[in-house]
Amino acid sequence: MFTGIIQGLGTLFEKRPAGGGMIFGIEADFDLTDPEEGESIAVNGACLTARNIKGNRFYVDVSPESIRRTGLGTLQSGSRVNLERALRLSDRLGGHLVSGHVDAQGQVRERRNAGDFTLFTFSIDAALTKYVVEKGSITINGVSLTVNSCERDQFSVSIIPHTLSVTTLGLLRQGDRVNLEVDIIGKYVEKLLSVDGASGTTESRINPGFLAENGFL
Repeated sequence: MFTGIIQGLGTLFEKRPAGGGMIFGIEADFDLTDPEEGESIAVNGACLTARNIKGNRFYVDVSPESIRRTGLGTLQSGSRVNLERALRLSDRLGGHLVSGHVDAQGQVRERRNAGDFTLFTFSIDAALTKYVVEKGSITINGVSLTVNSCERDQFSVSIIPHTLSVTTLGLLRQGDRVNLEVDIIGKYVEKLLSVDGASGTTESRINPGFLAENGFL
């Protein structure tokens, strides 16, 4: 589990195919204090397992599913990535609960300045917009951000100068693709409301009758 608060940047120094997936060698720009072989680390928002950790360098195995679901497969030697080590129970939850399981990719539709801030509009699969709410949280390339507005197939965020300077978001241009993870809490709420525990069916019980009975109509 992660928080979406980026600890530093990494540089891809090696990329090679392996067993249908890929192996990445990554060098972090910060010290990996008390590293644990096999620990989880988020790379552009994707939870991967770090191994062969030496100094601030480590390797990760990228599965075919991760390549299909994320933009990791398009990275090249020298590419910069956002890094976050796994959350400890004693850590501050500065962002929001992030699983590191990327839902889909989005694309930068617009980037414009608004004073000291930068406004981005991203495309998103219309099937995922039900989990994206105004002033809710979303993860973009591993960065926890607050949603400004959300429409049928796009949403916007406002990014402060600090975030642009310490993450790869500052490098984004119109047309670039990003990894998206929607708020996991919304998924669980939907599942709990749609499953009938007795029958195991997944037909939603929320209808006009239910809303009226519970005082919503």
